[in-house]
Amino acid sequence: MLKVDLHIHTSDDPVDRIPHTTTDLIDRAAQLGYDAVAITLHERQLDLSRYRSYAAERGIVLIRGVERTIEGKHVLLLNFERGADTLNTFADLARLKSSQDGLVIAPHPYFPAPSCLWSNLDRYAHLFDAVEFNAMFTRQLNFNRPAERWAARHGKPMVGNGDVHRLRQLGTTYSVVDAPRTADAICAAIAEGRVQVVSRPLSWIEAAGIMSDLSGWRRHAGPRVEPTPASDSTSISLPQSV
Repeated sequence: MLKVDLHIHTSDDPVDRIPHTTTDLIDRAAQLGYDAVAITLHERQLDLSRYRSYAAERGIVLIRGVERTIEGKHVLLLNFERGADTLNTFADLARLKSSQDGLVIAPHPYFPAPSCLWSNLDRYAHLFDAVEFNAMFTRQLNFNRPAERWAARHGKPMVGNGDVHRLRQLGTTYSVVDAPRTADAICAAIAEGRVQVVSRPLSWIEAAGIMSDLSGWRRHAGPRVEPTPASDSTSISLPQSV
């Protein structure tokens, strides 16, 4: 059983201003006992080749991904070989799915934002393999509830994701996947429903702090560039229960 998060942003993101680098993210994921993460920048798929050995040394499998805006709506595209960050329409997405293996997830589909899927989730239900249970919720306010009902009606699995823009968001909601430790196997297992959501609600103080930190942080310059990770670098692993 693998601890996985499939919706994470880093400082390479071309849209949102993110303070942590990809290596920062890998180090934190290792500290929290993750087995695999997908780095899903907005609109652009990160080249993971320079990070794979760094992640592997820390026990982390990296999964290709992008949070692509398709006809104005956000869609998570995972583990496609090519073309995932050039789609513009749902017809493009249908062609991609017919030609390549990959995983399509509906992120935060019923949250109150124009970029969320809402009725498009019904219209293009056949294109989605899974639905996200997003970490941004409290006991009193939870926009994941309609997503849970939709997934149950359509027989689709749910995945727990952090939608991480700050490292403190990592770890409150995640997926546990019954799969071997490869990107292909993890994505296939999710599509087959061998996944469970583990989550806890945020307190109002936590939620307010995250929202305050995120507000006004739109990117005005190019992404922060980090050096290529050294293969002999080390990290401190802190024990943490999952």
